[in-house]
Amino acid sequence: MGNRFEGKVAVITGGGRGIGRAVAHLLAEEMASLVINDLGCEADGTGYRNATADSVVEEVKQAGGKAVSSYDDVSTMEGGEAVIQKAVDTYGRIDVLVNSVGVRRDAMISQMNPEDWHVVMRNSLKSAFTTTKNACILMRQQRSGRIVNLTSDAGLGAIGMANYSAAMEGIIGMTRTVARDMGRYGVNCNAVSPVAKTRLFPGAAENHRVFGLDEPSSRRAGLGIPPPLEAWEGPGSPNDPENVAPIVVYLCSDQSPNANGYVFGVRGGSIYVYSNPAPERSIFKAGIFTMDELDELVPQFISYDLPCAWSLQDHRVLGGRNG
Repeated sequence: MGNRFEGKVAVITGGGRGIGRAVAHLLAEEMASLVINDLGCEADGTGYRNATADSVVEEVKQAGGKAVSSYDDVSTMEGGEAVIQKAVDTYGRIDVLVNSVGVRRDAMISQMNPEDWHVVMRNSLKSAFTTTKNACILMRQQRSGRIVNLTSDAGLGAIGMANYSAAMEGIIGMTRTVARDMGRYGVNCNAVSPVAKTRLFPGAAENHRVFGLDEPSSRRAGLGIPPPLEAWEGPGSPNDPENVAPIVVYLCSDQSPNANGYVFGVRGGSIYVYSNPAPERSIFKAGIFTMDELDELVPQFISYDLPCAWSLQDHRVLGGRNG
């Protein structure tokens, strides 16, 4: 047990299961006082269960740590304010916020209904906004704080997940902007995109999407083939949520002053940082391009070797016999 967070207070939303739970336990081991927030809903956002948060609080207390439960719905402005206020009312301050809330309602874009879209956006992207807004009011006043948002590689293109992909990319954009808004006040904001086996990512789902032709997230992210693991050291397996917790907790500490506005990844035994988007190729004209000019210049200087998303041609070649 370390003491990196002794005297500090952390709020973990979605802290009752999966990665959030693992983060809560590691923060508690490092002496942080915790508010464990979890509505206890199902993976699609329905239902609630107070015992989800309470069970982690009890585990932390039995291990000698400090924790209280919060059942507030952080997809509402009132809930986001209430969970931050609970940290202040209980411990007198807030130093760390980890947003680990998300739901999924998968459907092909042509079949996705407005409710599927709104529920995922509200319970994933808006949930990160409500807590971050209220935490930043206090962190700005105290001139210190750490925020880590859990996100996903889904935004790089995942079949049947337009709502979740949009929410995850929204979290990344918000992370970069909060970092710029709050960096001058000593507050850092980063995101972590994990590959782990949780309720939202049960493991084999992507391998069965649309004739099995959708790429796994690691390939979409350009990570290539994972390095071989002849023997996994320690308990569990490379896909366990506990493997994500160390980098999340590290980014919550004072040991990472230069990490602000970045997206970190975790996969098995690897931790990496994504590059921020930057222009790769360009064409220039001191005026408006004509369509004829674009017909000639774009294929010649920009799109000549760009990889294409899965297309009808791919279906005809690889899966036409099923269609």
